[in-house]
Amino acid sequence: MSEIFKSPAFENAVLQYDRACELLGLEDWLRERLRYPQRTLVVNCPVRMDNGKVKIFSGYRVQHNLTLGPCKGGVRYHPDVDMGEVASLAMAMSWKCGLAELPFGGAKGGVAVDPRELSMTELERLTRRYTAEILPIIGPNKDIPAPDMGTNPQTMAWMMDTYSMTEGYTTPAVVTGKPTIIGGSLGREEATGYGVAYIIEDALRHFEKTLPGAKVAIQGFGNVGTHTAIKLTEMGCSIIAVSDVYGGIYNASGLPVDKLLDIMRQKGKIQEFKDADKITNEEIIKTECDILVPAAIGRVITKENVSQLRCKMVVEGANGPTTADADDILEDMGIPLVPDILANAGGVVVSYYEWVQGLQEYYWSKDMVFAELQKRMHGMFRKVSHLATEKRVSLRMSALMFGINQVAQAKKLRGLYP
Repeated sequence: MSEIFKSPAFENAVLQYDRACELLGLEDWLRERLRYPQRTLVVNCPVRMDNGKVKIFSGYRVQHNLTLGPCKGGVRYHPDVDMGEVASLAMAMSWKCGLAELPFGGAKGGVAVDPRELSMTELERLTRRYTAEILPIIGPNKDIPAPDMGTNPQTMAWMMDTYSMTEGYTTPAVVTGKPTIIGGSLGREEATGYGVAYIIEDALRHFEKTLPGAKVAIQGFGNVGTHTAIKLTEMGCSIIAVSDVYGGIYNASGLPVDKLLDIMRQKGKIQEFKDADKITNEEIIKTECDILVPAAIGRVITKENVSQLRCKMVVEGANGPTTADADDILEDMGIPLVPDILANAGGVVVSYYEWVQGLQEYYWSKDMVFAELQKRMHGMFRKVSHLATEKRVSLRMSALMFGINQVAQAKKLRGLYP
């Protein structure tokens, strides 16, 4: 079975999983059961392009575990999407939902495509065909997709509409992260980035450092990176470096986040901002700062470059930005790392709130959403930091141990069927 998922991302996820299982002393049968996904689906999506030709795209949906409830996980559009990457992300979602104590199992989906190369009409046709292909395994009580890299609220609107058309009635709870006018939650767009900021606040307090004036470098200025920057600026931090897919900018005195947002809206490239030095995505990782937030893609901090980091703390906004080898070196260097399943859990937390609102057809105010998000994120950090201190392990291992144990204990209680 392992050959199906063979990829650096899945190997890294399993390595971290095995380390946590050793510390937990998990029984062999449970360890083996949770190592691989419960269900996988590979689909081919034929799409008629604007030039009249038909192009075939490969798509995936992986459900890692359904013990705690219906599956939850994003859909990403990226050229490098494959079964191994999607399976690793689905596994991480299981542990993230367990850590957040949400009634969800972990899932993930994606299509191997560069969305920037498709027109809006082509993206819509691709999304509707992909949704049609995975219809047998998604639903409000089965598996609830959400936006991820390369997808957005519009993508979710198309997915919801496609599902609703087949059901014969509007079904808002089939996806989360959709526009508010069709049942999305206020605050969902900001949720992941704000959650990262709340966790940074806790982490600085935990390591007895001050929040106001802290210098932050953010790799990735998409949804997560921008909202992390906005909230941290409100909290008094100084954003000294940011980057997007084309490159980055740096100013030791701080960058005006509001102007950067305008630049991105108008010109689409962060380097169009002129009052800063241009840097590469590789250089931003090595920026001297208090906090480094990798919020773009996976596996950007590796054993090859980790020794060049000059930050005092790493907080993972992206999924899987640090390899297991790099984790070990960071620990030896004395640089604390706040793991992805804790730091970026704000997205799935507010997705849960959106799902609940959709089922109840009763919608919350933005203040209520943010208050509940902040309370849950702070509670998660307290649990993880307490366990890390008690067991004398890293925050990564503590978060994994808590999340894995939640799923494992639920599995034991439910038993085997038949």
